Amino acid sequence: MPNLGKYGDTVLSAYAASIVLLVVLVAFSLWRGRRVRAELAKVEQRMSRHG
Repeated sequence: MPNLGKYGDTVLSAYAASIVLLVVLVAFSLWRGRRVRAELAKVEQRMSRHG
C-alpha cells in the first residue's frame, strides 16, 4: 500500500464510502429488477387470461 501521509485517513474513508455506495446501488438495482420482473409476470398472466 502506498504511503499516503497525512491524507491517508481521508483517502481511505473516500474509498470506503465509494465502495459502500456501489454496493448499495447494486443491491437496489437487483431488488428493483426482481420487483419489476414479478410485476411483469403478473401483467403477462393477466393478459393471457383475458387475451
